[in-house]
Amino acid sequence: MNRIAYMVIRNLFRVPVWFYHIWKFGRPGDRHTEQERYDYLRNIVKKVNKSGRVEVEVSGVENLPDKNGFILFPNHQGLYDVLAIIEGCPNPLGIIVKKEAASIILIKQVIKALDGIAIDRKDMKASMKVIMKMTENVKKGRNYIIFPEGTRSKEGNKLLPFKGGTFKSAVNAKCPIVPVALIDCFKPFDISSIKRQKVSISFLKPLYPDQYIGLKTIEIADLVQGKIQEEINRKLG
Repeated sequence: MNRIAYMVIRNLFRVPVWFYHIWKFGRPGDRHTEQERYDYLRNIVKKVNKSGRVEVEVSGVENLPDKNGFILFPNHQGLYDVLAIIEGCPNPLGIIVKKEAASIILIKQVIKALDGIAIDRKDMKASMKVIMKMTENVKKGRNYIIFPEGTRSKEGNKLLPFKGGTFKSAVNAKCPIVPVALIDCFKPFDISSIKRQKVSISFLKPLYPDQYIGLKTIEIADLVQGKIQEEINRKLG
């Protein structure tokens, strides 16, 4: 059985209540704090992961910056990535997603609840507006996830080249850049099995502005990719 279907069946009686609350969080004028909305969604994610027989092994939480206003840059393995990151990260996060995914039911409501942003990578003018919006929000203390590969790797734990443009918001906001190494996160949804599966997420030591100011964005991309690759190599032995 497909694990996504298995997760839905196991939580079918809970889904209407979850959906209702997530929908309310995304409505204009909602009075819940960003942390309250995130904590509710994170609790759902933990239940879904457990019911789906996926164990998320988390390390490096102590590396997350003390103050909000940072961006996570993980490698991209598939649909499961965000579930692993949300379970592992206690700080509220906004998600940057492709425009195509932003119209899918439930994903659409989750993006609104987390004040995420949809990006059309084919429209450079629209992409620049997203970068500017992210920059301003990070300066105000918001955190984001953005995948610097631009698309998922289809070769398991092998990385694709990181795109320098995805680091422009961090450079403009002069915020901490947190590399995140995901290992085996492609397996829960790519492998047609519901056997117990362990995935790994490592929050690596952040790069602060004094460590990257003066570098070109492509140089920052290579630096972050190198740190993630090093962690993957270490974990896989």
